[in-house]
Amino acid sequence: MTYSKTIRLRVMQGDTIAFGPGKADLLQAIERTGSISGAAREMEMSYRRAWLLVEEMNRCFSNPLVATATGGARGGGAVVTELGREVLARYQRMQKKADASIAADLGYLHSLMTDNK
Repeated sequence: MTYSKTIRLRVMQGDTIAFGPGKADLLQAIERTGSISGAAREMEMSYRRAWLLVEEMNRCFSNPLVATATGGARGGGAVVTELGREVLARYQRMQKKADASIAADLGYLHSLMTDNK
């Protein structure tokens, strides 16, 4: 059995996950593809789910993490804003620090686990 070597950080706003690993992945996919629909396809999720996650992130922060343009002659699209890139970079730093700080203890706990479920 393979064990995770990380913890999964989530930044909460009340009961809402303002930012976490899935939203970080979505932002990266939007950055790569230039659209929410392209990011959704890449991540094998529905466009609606991706759109709802983007809306949730944008609601939780003081300014949008993703800016969208509606379709038309030139088509629509989405861009990760400067704030979105900053939030993503800071989240990734936090994740690395968390992983490093728990590595020994997590390794010890994994050594005590069985392969049975």
